[in-house]
Amino acid sequence: MFSRILIANRGEIALRIIRACRELGIKSVAVYSEADANSIHVRLADEAVCIGRAMPASSYLNIPAIISAAEITDVEAIHPGYGFLAENAHFAEICESCQIKFIGPMPENMRLMGNKMAAKETMKKAGIPVIPGSDSVLKTKEDALKESKKIGYPVIIKASAGGGGRGIRICHNDVRLIGAFLTARSEAEAAFGNPDVYVEKYIEAPRHIEFQILADEKGNVVHFGERDCTIQRRHQKLIEEAPSVFLNEKVRKKMGEFAVRGARAVDYRGAGTIEFLLDGDDFYFMEMNTRIQVEHPVTEMVTGIDLIKEQIKAAAGQKLSFGQEDIKIKGCAMECRINAEDPEQDFCPSPGRIEALNIPGGPGIRVDSHVYAGYVIPPFYDSMIAKLIAYGRDRDETIKIMRRALDEFLIEPIKTTVDFHKKVLINPDFQKGNFSTHFVEKFFPQRKKEGR
Repeated sequence: MFSRILIANRGEIALRIIRACRELGIKSVAVYSEADANSIHVRLADEAVCIGRAMPASSYLNIPAIISAAEITDVEAIHPGYGFLAENAHFAEICESCQIKFIGPMPENMRLMGNKMAAKETMKKAGIPVIPGSDSVLKTKEDALKESKKIGYPVIIKASAGGGGRGIRICHNDVRLIGAFLTARSEAEAAFGNPDVYVEKYIEAPRHIEFQILADEKGNVVHFGERDCTIQRRHQKLIEEAPSVFLNEKVRKKMGEFAVRGARAVDYRGAGTIEFLLDGDDFYFMEMNTRIQVEHPVTEMVTGIDLIKEQIKAAAGQKLSFGQEDIKIKGCAMECRINAEDPEQDFCPSPGRIEALNIPGGPGIRVDSHVYAGYVIPPFYDSMIAKLIAYGRDRDETIKIMRRALDEFLIEPIKTTVDFHKKVLINPDFQKGNFSTHFVEKFFPQRKKEGR
């Protein structure tokens, strides 16, 4: 087992990893930007190193600074959390060249699965159903038109190296396609340094289902059941739950088997997710995330397994201490992402000082957060400030527990998504499980900012 780990991240995920390290008897090293000098993860780590100015490029994306911090603190491993450098194959290679263990998959896993076209082809060869679409990236608008007509409208253009909802455009006709093709390429180039895009059949009312997987370095792979991530806005997840209210046991079993098969197809190591789009009883591979996910606590609640600790153990070369038959799903868990955003103003970020804070508690509640009264939310990073997780015996009880916790959650004077979540949870269609990925735009249509 490692004796000292550096956490190349910030906020609640850095704090989450520090807690896992402490329970495993591992010393933790935090890194922080100048803007995060007063962050709680800096205070609770065994050691902390400032790695640069506020902007991510100068700190949390600054590979030389992070490696230098790792070397001067004599760590054996680096945990990247999620976001920032978590899926950066080059960073993983540098860690390896410096004899520092990267707690994540192999660089080749990240490169293969980070290229959506290559990932799709790999899964197709493994016998996993994929969404009908182009077999290669589209170089010209003529290529895009030809493939779209072959597939049939509506179609969706996606960035091959994309993520986070960027480089994605939905098209219902030729005219829209031409403009969307050029825009998506430009956006992909700006966001990922790679303009390649491809086209797929657009499934109009799908559900987004992901399976949590974990693989050790000895060839053992298991899945921990599914998470339903259908409630999202602009391809960004807002509410996640497990198990999915929509899956029957036959489909659930088949999807889980395909998730493990997909991980084996790329000789995967560590924690990750295989993501599917569900259309009725049909499902299709969408992508693989080669990291721990924001919503991993949902799975921890229904399985009783600490995924961060298991991820660290696997990276240290330990064999998984359980098999697939040992993983049981019990009860229902749900996570609401609490963002410092104003839903009334098109979810505009709302940074600033928290003057008053009350964190909910009681039976069935878990809150993963790094904020406190007096904390200043910086404007430089993701707006998520807390994850509120509720657990109950069934979905109905979980919703009631979550509603009670949201009523207790007080964060002032900044704007947050707490009230938005309250409205979602009382919606009859949400309560019945009658929703698709378009639920939010129908239920809470975009409101323009004043003056726009």
